[in-house]
Amino acid sequence: MNSPHHPSEPKADKAGVRRHNLSLVLRTVHEAGETTRAAVAARVGLTRAAVSSLAEQLLELGLLVESGKTFSGQAGRPGTVLKPAGTGPAGLGVEINVDYVSVCVADLTGADRVRRTEPLDHRARTAAEVLRGAADIAAEVLAEAALLELRPTGVRLALPGLVSGGTVRQAPNLGWNRVDADALFAEALAAATARPPGTPCLPVASDNEANVAALAELWFGELGGIRSFLHVTGEIGVGGAIVLDGELLRGAHGFAGEIGHLPVTPDGPRCRCGAHGCLEQYAGQPALLRAAGAPSLDTLVARAAAAEPRTLAALDEAGRMLGVALSGAVNLLDPQAVVLGGIYTRLMPWLAPAVETELARRVVSALWPPDAGRLRAASTTATTARGAAALVLRDILADPLTYGG
Repeated sequence: MNSPHHPSEPKADKAGVRRHNLSLVLRTVHEAGETTRAAVAARVGLTRAAVSSLAEQLLELGLLVESGKTFSGQAGRPGTVLKPAGTGPAGLGVEINVDYVSVCVADLTGADRVRRTEPLDHRARTAAEVLRGAADIAAEVLAEAALLELRPTGVRLALPGLVSGGTVRQAPNLGWNRVDADALFAEALAAATARPPGTPCLPVASDNEANVAALAELWFGELGGIRSFLHVTGEIGVGGAIVLDGELLRGAHGFAGEIGHLPVTPDGPRCRCGAHGCLEQYAGQPALLRAAGAPSLDTLVARAAAAEPRTLAALDEAGRMLGVALSGAVNLLDPQAVVLGGIYTRLMPWLAPAVETELARRVVSALWPPDAGRLRAASTTATTARGAAALVLRDILADPLTYGG
């Protein structure tokens, strides 16, 4: 039996189609960086008239701008070049790690427009205190962004732990268990920005920092055509994320990629997670500094550059354990590359030889040919905070009508 006809349905469908097409045009311009209406029409399969109408609306919403340049295509009059707006709606990314907070505002082009990183030791502070401190820094960054006429439409938190549905289920290195991070940060940010009671807060969402770091590398790194890779971030802990065919692999519960808690020696030292012999106990920053007898990462790097024997031995052992863990992951997942980020980026000259040796020994030979350049350092421009800000931008690109104007 046919359902009764409702006169409002065609109108609703038409509005939905236009909303979809606005997103399609905005995303196409975003991906191109700058392009013409005619080029967009050819790319998305809409008429030039339709694309012109959609572009005009996106211009009115402040999501696109005309660059003033013109481009003569294959036929017809030269077209004015469109590009994403450098003012207006933007994304706010906040990375909270064990020993620092990094905050970034990115505009619609993805450019990192305001960034601030502060070293802070969070190990002896409560979750509420840590999130309040991060919110205070974010409020100062928002004030700087406002001077640039940037208006973040949301916040993404990047957190070092098991994150699901706005809750940090477990973050061993912070001592957090079942922390409602989204709600606590939203409340703290509202207070830090002196929002009047009842004023809507910026929407807040959170993710694992290693996942966000991998997405930042995918979007802003120097991977070329690589779309499948394993990203490993060394900090106080060791985080991992898996990208396959340009998509983040989250797993059944959202916790895929926890390579730092992969046991490399089953009877090894006890980890904060409760298990024994985790990679983190050999290749995390505290373990490295302890093995090298170095008080700080800067000292460790300086001693390594000076070829101090104890430091080189500590880095070689960490690289060996990292290689053991990575070889299992490479055999299982067959990525195109392994990307090392966080402190490992600075330590690559001394870690890489041992990592490569273990990979060559343990990975099926056809999957890891020698001198293939598949082990690489993360790009310095692909920061985790920038990746978090870009997640907000994706929401804007997906629904311009909600965020424009």
